[in-house]
Amino acid sequence: MRKRIAVIDRNKCHPDECGNYLCAKLCPVNRAGGDCILPGVPDKKARIDEVLCTGCGICPNRCPFGAITIINLPSQLNKEPVHRYGENMFELYSLPTPLFSKVTGILGKNGIGKSTALKVMAGLLTPNLGDWNKEPAFKEIINYFKGTETQKFLEKLQKKEITLSYKPQQVDLIPKQYSGTVKELLSKINLERVEEISKKLQLGHFLDTEIAKISGGELQRVAIAAAVLKDANLFLFDEPTSYLDIKQRVNVSKFVRSLANESTATIVIEHDLVILDYMTDLLNIMYGHEGAYGIVSGVKTSREGINAFLDGFLREENIRFRDHAIKFEKTQLSEESIPYPLISWPNLSKKLGNFKFKAEAGVIHRNKVVGILGENGIGKTSFIKMLAGIISPDSGEIEKGVRVAYKPQYLETDSDQLVMAFLENAVAKYSNQLIIPLGIEPLLTQKLSELSGGQLQRVAIVKCLSQDADLFLLDEPSAYLDVEQRLLVSKIIKNIVQERSISIMVVDHDLMFLDHISDNLIVFTGKPAQEGLLQGPFIMEEGMNIFLKELGITLRRDLGSHRPRINKEGSVKDREQRNQNRWYYS
Repeated sequence: MRKRIAVIDRNKCHPDECGNYLCAKLCPVNRAGGDCILPGVPDKKARIDEVLCTGCGICPNRCPFGAITIINLPSQLNKEPVHRYGENMFELYSLPTPLFSKVTGILGKNGIGKSTALKVMAGLLTPNLGDWNKEPAFKEIINYFKGTETQKFLEKLQKKEITLSYKPQQVDLIPKQYSGTVKELLSKINLERVEEISKKLQLGHFLDTEIAKISGGELQRVAIAAAVLKDANLFLFDEPTSYLDIKQRVNVSKFVRSLANESTATIVIEHDLVILDYMTDLLNIMYGHEGAYGIVSGVKTSREGINAFLDGFLREENIRFRDHAIKFEKTQLSEESIPYPLISWPNLSKKLGNFKFKAEAGVIHRNKVVGILGENGIGKTSFIKMLAGIISPDSGEIEKGVRVAYKPQYLETDSDQLVMAFLENAVAKYSNQLIIPLGIEPLLTQKLSELSGGQLQRVAIVKCLSQDADLFLLDEPSAYLDVEQRLLVSKIIKNIVQERSISIMVVDHDLMFLDHISDNLIVFTGKPAQEGLLQGPFIMEEGMNIFLKELGITLRRDLGSHRPRINKEGSVKDREQRNQNRWYYS
């Protein structure tokens, strides 16, 4: 068995620009006459022989493009992977196990193989058992999983006793693959149930709209509807709440839970911990090294699994996959010095087409992180743009003279500019505060157009936070980020506020992220696409109570980790908090 894995990012490997295979010239095995590093065929990118590799660490440290990763494999991995994409490429160990009548979640970092695992289970990717040069017979795959629940699952799949339906991660590709209206698309799948599912997922008002003209959140719900309309007994959902606001996330969670029965199983990948906890019964944690290999843990209850993930330690497997635990502290009202106003606004109003926006008078003080909560299409981004000076209110005037930095909701992806040029100021001034903690160093030599959604989001956050400003406006900074990245961003934001004596306003739909980061809350209420009303800023408890009452859910803190959790509707805790009018933590 191999003792280590070598992964080469083909996009970053440029042999002609590093002095003709600098890694091979520096490799001790090559210098001793061996063939550890050689040009690959046919792309001429470097290849590393993992058997000959000694793990000296020279080539990954000296590669000018950061294309090489060498990792010592855990001793527990005593067999070949379930699937490997190719020589010196990502490999996946083990698969999650679906259980009928249950919703099972998958939790892990980006680039750890969650989507790969779902594609294998959905039959979109045939596992090669580590040999990428040939496709194994089904008998070999069954023998690999002999004596496990996965063996039973695959045998049922082969006998067609299990029919799968898969909702992919990239719903933005749907308009490129289908044309026509939403109703026409869904009717092709199952005409008889279109009305029923449309009502449950609130698709009615855009059923007759062209697929190419609906929003990201609407596309997501259409993709979920399309998956559910298929005649299946195993549903696989890859990030079903992306682009959705909190109200829609709760509704989709209830809908997904309703699918599980004695003859149906559901598996969900999700990064919003509050929603993942609310949606699922059981949990598989995926760990390993992003971009290199991924391992699926044994199944746990959702509460135990999320707490184990936050601890970074799997007790049953005796594996520590993170060197630190992620802690949540109870929100406390701290004694403050005299508040220093930074920016204020009177009563505001703005009409945008058929949409009417109003804001009650408010003020933001220095040294504060202000969270902004509300449904999609209710004026949050419009208000942020008013503060940034991009649009002007029809009545009322926002205080001028405050330096503002703004990260928009939608990010530009078609630029060929290098990341190091785009972040020139951040690299020069905030390397230790932003570049290194957010893992931007490996991205510096890449073009903006080459970045994934999560990478582009981190680069945009760094660009915004590196500017000289008094007020920073971040519109949905958690989008495309995994759980660890979200919590890291929240920690960095809180540190910057303390160090620079500035304020940061954050629009987001992840309740845990906003709970973790915010000192105050601004709450939007109203009717999406018709009217929106801004209230606040409030202290956390007051703002959360207003919002959660409007949403119709109560939140408590987990006794072990202190993270926020949604109470099951009608539970003792839920009834108790509603009776006390304490929707936010008892």
